[in-house]
Amino acid sequence: MRVTIAHSKSKQEAKDVVERSIDHIFTGFNLGAIQFTDQRKDWTGDTVTFSLMARLGFLRTAIHGSAIVTDHEVTLDVDLGLLGKLIPEQAAKTQIEGRVKGLLK
Repeated sequence: MRVTIAHSKSKQEAKDVVERSIDHIFTGFNLGAIQFTDQRKDWTGDTVTFSLMARLGFLRTAIHGSAIVTDHEVTLDVDLGLLGKLIPEQAAKTQIEGRVKGLLK
């Protein structure tokens, strides 16, 4: 799934937001208390690749993807793993887009 969000911050400020908040982007899916562990991030220039584990009860699945930060946009490519089967893609896109917009304000 790809989500692109416009921003008005400097590129470095937008990168700082992405750095601090990868796991927060995925909270709030209406599935109960999801715990995130094993977060990994690796920056190469203006692109960060990330992965983390999401645990919901007995279900455990990997989330991975990348974020590209430009002067005016953040583009996230995300694979939600098994969570993607539990949440309709458009609902997940809307949720993630809203979260990122809120973090970039």
